[in-house]
Amino acid sequence: MNFIDSIKERARSQKKKIVLPETMDERVIEAAVMAKKEGIADIILVGKPIKDISLEEIEVIIPETDSKTEELANALYELRKEKGMTLEKAKELLLTDYMYYACMLVKLGYADGVVSGACHSTANTLRPSLQIIKTKPGVKLVSAFFLMVVPNCEYGAHGTFVFADSGLEQNPDSEKLAAIAASSAESFALLVQEEPMVAMLSHSTMGSASHADVDKVVEATRIAKENYPQYKIDGELQLDAAIVPSVASSKAPNSEVAGHANVLVFPDLDAGNIGYKLVQRLAKAEAYGPITQGIAAPINDLSRGCSKEDIVGVIAITAVQAQK
Repeated sequence: MNFIDSIKERARSQKKKIVLPETMDERVIEAAVMAKKEGIADIILVGKPIKDISLEEIEVIIPETDSKTEELANALYELRKEKGMTLEKAKELLLTDYMYYACMLVKLGYADGVVSGACHSTANTLRPSLQIIKTKPGVKLVSAFFLMVVPNCEYGAHGTFVFADSGLEQNPDSEKLAAIAASSAESFALLVQEEPMVAMLSHSTMGSASHADVDKVVEATRIAKENYPQYKIDGELQLDAAIVPSVASSKAPNSEVAGHANVLVFPDLDAGNIGYKLVQRLAKAEAYGPITQGIAAPINDLSRGCSKEDIVGVIAITAVQAQK
């Protein structure tokens, strides 16, 4: 069984309710039908669907007429009134930005997670979730990763990797990189169910180059090892030293991570975003994400270039996250 099929099987075992607030996108409607048909999750669509197809057994909420809208508006007002929210503004947000509606459904227990971003920016997806759902207790920051499944690949966990941060944190400092490493290790263990081996990536391996960018990764590795001793984390490592055993044996012979890494922590968003897209396009890898980590409930973003199959995969991942 391949990776995404195993995720779908786990999603079916304890079905969760996932909200899709982008009914103006044909791919989202088709993905909702596919996810329901495959039994991955119960689906709530927020807004009038743009595509006229059969939506049997899929709940469709039209905010302008739904009986829950008043309750959600009052709850949003109470939640944000100290930030200047008024009841009128709360109602306006719910009726004009369905991501707010989706997050309030999760906040009040009507749903377990949200998948959005097919036709909205990451900021549009994450702003409501951070205002309403907020961060998970004990988590220092919210970050994002792509779950990469590379066909016919001998590296990582049978070709499966977490690439982080590939979607959110622009230029993390050493402390943030260390936090991203820990969150990514936890996400890998949950979703792939194998031991995470975390490589802190750089253009240098164990002091082979000298630069402030290298120093950042070296310090991040030190912080991560000190604060998260439950995970195997090492760096700084070049990509080939991180995943290829023969290269690791010469460049980092004393590292238990080098040559075996399955969680790749990139030094900044440029590197992470370019890296995942190179692997996706040139190696024809499946790329699921950006999956967020650190929010108190699973609220996941999509690449705007996603296919309906990609959306179904992220729905399944979101459902498995919600099981935890």
